[in-house]
Amino acid sequence: MELSYLDAIVLGIVEGLTEYLPVSSTGHLTVAEKLLGLQVDHPAVTGYTATIQIGAIAATLIYFWRDIDRLFRAWLAGLRSPAARADHDYTLAWAVIVGSLPVGLVGFAAQSLIKGPLRSLWVVAAALVLWSAVMWYAERVYAARLARGGDRSEDDITARDGVVLGLVQCLSLIPGVSRSGATISAGLIGGINRVVATRLSFFLAIPALTAAGLYGLGDVDTSVIGVGPMVVGLVVSFVVAYASIAWLLRFVATNSLRPFIWYRVPAGLLLALAVGVGWLAPV
Repeated sequence: MELSYLDAIVLGIVEGLTEYLPVSSTGHLTVAEKLLGLQVDHPAVTGYTATIQIGAIAATLIYFWRDIDRLFRAWLAGLRSPAARADHDYTLAWAVIVGSLPVGLVGFAAQSLIKGPLRSLWVVAAALVLWSAVMWYAERVYAARLARGGDRSEDDITARDGVVLGLVQCLSLIPGVSRSGATISAGLIGGINRVVATRLSFFLAIPALTAAGLYGLGDVDTSVIGVGPMVVGLVVSFVVAYASIAWLLRFVATNSLRPFIWYRVPAGLLLALAVGVGWLAPV
């Protein structure tokens, strides 16, 4: 079942394109792997799926390097000096730290469920449709808050926001929900500016996806996957993810999440139809 280079390129594109868009990278990777004739619940395949996320994470680290450096320095300064804790970057750093813990703990505890039953295309189809309703609700709540007097900027983010977004991020372990779709929606419901919520979603992704990618390395069998396809998948996911990050930040500055909902719902219904009539096996 060694991956071909074409398989690696396709999966790298899918990973890089969907990791940060609110459409679910895991869900799309599961469908893509199925269409490529791969066994989606095979340990080598699930390991590869997690590992190519490292390419997307590298893109995030490079794109937001100055922000990451700023927050890290503020966090270290706050640990050493009580006066430095007045810097809001110290609070924002803690929001990212505490927000990253829940998904790591839940992901580790539920790994057998995530790698097994949740890989079903029925789950992906249902999550694509059902979470779209949450995204729609989030946009309505956010619009109502704007009408009442404005949204919250990055300076208004608290550690509590990090906890809330971190808990909601756990739902993204269900393929089809989308990590960014979950965290951005939670931010909008909390009245956080859409661009700020998106940036915070990226920051929360770094620890979560890094941990998932490194953990996934343990399942990678290069005799099955192949070293060459692994490297190609990582490089392709990096390039495409970097472009996706830049595009999404520009998009959310002037647009709502509704265009993604218009994609998710038909995609979920079409996938359910394909599984229901037997065009695709659910697992």
